[in-house]
This record gives sequence, structure tokens and C-alpha cells, in this order.
Amino acid sequence: MFLTFEGIEGCGKSTQARRLAARLKKGGISCVLTFEPGGTAIGQKIRRILLNEDHQDLSPLSELFLYEADRALHVKWVIRPALVRKEWVICDRFFDATTVYQGVARGQDLKMVRFLNDKASLGMTPDLTFVIDCPVDVGIARALERIASLEDPGQDRFEKEKMEFHTAVRNGYLALAENEPERFVVVDGTLAEDALEEVIFDHIRPHLRGRSA
Repeated sequence: MFLTFEGIEGCGKSTQARRLAARLKKGGISCVLTFEPGGTAIGQKIRRILLNEDHQDLSPLSELFLYEADRALHVKWVIRPALVRKEWVICDRFFDATTVYQGVARGQDLKMVRFLNDKASLGMTPDLTFVIDCPVDVGIARALERIASLEDPGQDRFEKEKMEFHTAVRNGYLALAENEPERFVVVDGTLAEDALEEVIFDHIRPHLRGRSA
């Protein structure tokens, strides 16, 4: 199974991805928890470029290409090998993030974005994608609070975007989910962490098919 978590900044997707991975491992399911951008050694360097608040001169097109370069490495060296080994993969962001952030919110040509997504991901599509949805003001407040507590400040280029940008991202995710309901599950990001974990796991249970988890 290839599972992805998506949503605006501060929605709680990273927390829930970690919780799900821990729960599956505890139940005897072998899984890999990873993330974008930065899921490889080179990807970590790309991540620091993309998220650095000092890099305001990154054009939308250069930003798009950096994300796709990161993804091409990630799929080749992390995601596809894990799936070949029959492990579950849980990824914190994947190509849907590029569609909504660089395509919808940045205004890049969506046909081009989808073409590059397909090439970088080697045609792979997640089996199930959770969109953790919450109001923009709630998510951004959480994200800025988290950033302020980090030992490595300055990695908040996206958190500091205007509210209109984050609203476009949120609406982009909801539109994707509406257009592809067989893959997407939209869950309430304002729920308490424990409650949200249970909602998410309810959607995982049918895929376990007798496994110990």
C-alpha cells in the first residue's frame, strides 16, 4: 500500500502520518515513513533551498522544477524500492502537493505540472490519500507556533505566504478530492489528535485483510 497525507500548513498531516506508521509497525506491518521534499540526502539540500525564507527570488517555475527533482530521487531510491519489497509506504506530501501549491496557488500550467508529476513519480499513484482539512487561520497559527519552537529557524517560506495563497491551496485540495473520490479521503483536522487518528485508521482497516494490525 502506498499512502499519502496532504493538507495546508499546520493541518496535522505530519503528526498523523507518524502515528499511523507507528500503529502499523506495532501491529506487525512493515512500513516506511517518508516525506517530501527531503526524503533523500540530496533531497534534504533541495528542501533547505525551497523552504528558506531568504529565497524569495525563487520563481514559480524554478520552484516547480526543484520539487520534481526531489521527487524523482525520492521515488527512485526510497518509495519504489520499499513497494518492491512489499512494504507499506506512508508519505507526508507527494505529487498532489505540487498540483495545488505550484499549479493552483502559484498559477503554473496544470497540464505541465501533471506531466512533470507523472515523469518524476515514474507513473506511480498513491493507493489512498488523506487530506487533513482545517480552516486556513487555524493551520497557519499552528504552523507558525511550530516553526518558532525549532532550533533551525528560517525554514518558513511557505508559512509566511499571504492568506489568499493558503486559501487557494486548501480549495485546490478539496477540488482534487471531489474529482477523485475513490482515492481521496477528507478528514477533519480540527479534531483532537487521538480522535483524528481513529478516524484515519477506520479507513485503513479494510485494507489490512487479516493482517495482524
